[in-house]
Amino acid sequence: MDHFDLKNGSIHCEEVPLELIADEVGTPVYVYSAATLRRHARVLKAALADLDNPLIAYAVKANPNPAVLSVLAREGLGADIVSIGEYRAARAAGIDPECILFSGVGKTAAEMAEAISGGLKQFNLESVEEAHTLSIVARSMDAIAPVALRINPDVEAGTHAKITTGTSDNKFGIPAADALAAFRELRGLPNLNVTGITVHIGSQLTSLAPLQAAFERLGAIIAELRADGFELEIADLGGGLGVPYGAGQPEPPTPEAYGDMVKRVTRDWNIRLAFEPGRLISGNAGVLLTRVVRVKPGETHPWLIVDAAMNDLMRPALYDAYHHVEAVHPSGRRATAHVVGPVCESGDTFAMAREMDEVAEGDLIIFRTAGAYGAAMSSGYNSRPLTPEVLVDGDRWALVRRRLDLADAASLPLPEWLRSRD
Repeated sequence: MDHFDLKNGSIHCEEVPLELIADEVGTPVYVYSAATLRRHARVLKAALADLDNPLIAYAVKANPNPAVLSVLAREGLGADIVSIGEYRAARAAGIDPECILFSGVGKTAAEMAEAISGGLKQFNLESVEEAHTLSIVARSMDAIAPVALRINPDVEAGTHAKITTGTSDNKFGIPAADALAAFRELRGLPNLNVTGITVHIGSQLTSLAPLQAAFERLGAIIAELRADGFELEIADLGGGLGVPYGAGQPEPPTPEAYGDMVKRVTRDWNIRLAFEPGRLISGNAGVLLTRVVRVKPGETHPWLIVDAAMNDLMRPALYDAYHHVEAVHPSGRRATAHVVGPVCESGDTFAMAREMDEVAEGDLIIFRTAGAYGAAMSSGYNSRPLTPEVLVDGDRWALVRRRLDLADAASLPLPEWLRSRD
């Protein structure tokens, strides 16, 4: 459920007409619903309520907007971060450092040092080599770094290849077969405290079967490690549970079904569980609002050229991802069209041969389920400004990221030898 509804012939975000936001901020613009963010956080918390003190650490990479993080911090969520920039954003939003998990394959020594200094729950390490670097950093600071090791269970997630992370030939984690030896090596490194184990097999999963297989594999490894004397405190089960993107798309399991499976598989683990939801929390809490620039006749279907582009919403070009397209003022008439952006790339397409609301030049449309991996992945390609973002809360709304013009050439420095035209 989200809070983007048709009221009096026009789509509103909660109590605010999208047309009002378009008129005052311009298009394209991302619009987020605070009520939807809260609802999704509460539904997941309820699904996991029977567990012993679960840590729900929102995956900041999905949507790092400070206003979004602030809403989720007030709901008691922690943060799963993959850069020091995300760490700073989480802390600025009020997230307790004891609720921050630092994941990612390429943490630098400087990032490690800042996170140790500021505090965190644990580093989710991706390799033994990374552990050696962290040991050196922690020792130089006379500090103890809490660490978990990410295990690659070699489970096929059944999702898009570019968002699969748990197969054997993957940059993430270490092979399950090497887990015991790797943990033993970590135990011998100074200034590290081995506190946990973690797994993450992919994103936008629409079946519980691969998740269950990965968790069962993890449970066996936990038992093996405990038999070797490791006293683990946290098992981080990652994220990846999918969200509904629209009619005809695979329907993902509910949070309730996910919670039941987790409780069943982990009932004998006697360990605190952590989770890294991203898309599940923010995906359906946002839309990309855009305006039709013109309608161009096509050989098979008309081309709807909108003012949003692949640099604003990368997922369709990158993953062939589906986003439901809807008119802000639907007439009830339907048509089939190609929906594309103005960027000079053939891949700048949002939907091909899509049956949708009939629209004309100047009309507003939305791409739904754009609250995760939308603005977070945007760029200034073709010297286009970064898309603004708006947060709506009831009948209130605010601009939470202004339109950032990256094309202001006058503000970019030239080398001294190019400043003269002689």
